[in-house]
Amino acid sequence: MLNIGGLNEGIVLDHIEAGKSMMIYNNLGLDKLDCCVAIIKNARSNKMGKKDIIKIEGGLDLVDLDVLGFIDHNITVNIIKDGKIVEKKSLSLPKKITNVIKCKNPRCITSIEQELDNIFILTDEDKQVYRCMYCEEKYNR
Repeated sequence: MLNIGGLNEGIVLDHIEAGKSMMIYNNLGLDKLDCCVAIIKNARSNKMGKKDIIKIEGGLDLVDLDVLGFIDHNITVNIIKDGKIVEKKSLSLPKKITNVIKCKNPRCITSIEQELDNIFILTDEDKQVYRCMYCEEKYNR
C-alpha cells in the first residue's frame, strides 16, 4: 500500500473521478505554482470504486473554486490547518465561467477579437447547460 504524507496546511481535493486529476491540475494552473502538489491516481474508494486525489500545500487562494465546480461539482474540497481537516467545502456549478472553455462558433466575436475573454453563463442548471455570453452558442459537455 502506498502511503502519502499528510499536509500541515493546505487543500485536499477529494472524490475526483478516476483519471481526471491531470486535467484538473492543468485547468487550475497548478503547474505554475511554487508549492508542493501531490497527485494520487486510482486510489481505492468505497464510494466510487476508484478515485483521484490532489493535495496542495498552501492556502485556499491557490485554487479557483469556480473552475473546479465547472469541471466536477462533486469534488470535495478539504481545508487542512495544523494537520487536521478544519472545513469541508462543497462545490456547485458556477453561474459564470471565464476563459475555461472556448466558444466553437466561428462567427462569435471571440473568434475575431482574440483578446476578449471567453465568458459562458449557466442557462440551465438541471441540464448543466452553458452558453456563450456573446453569441449564445451552447457548450456541450
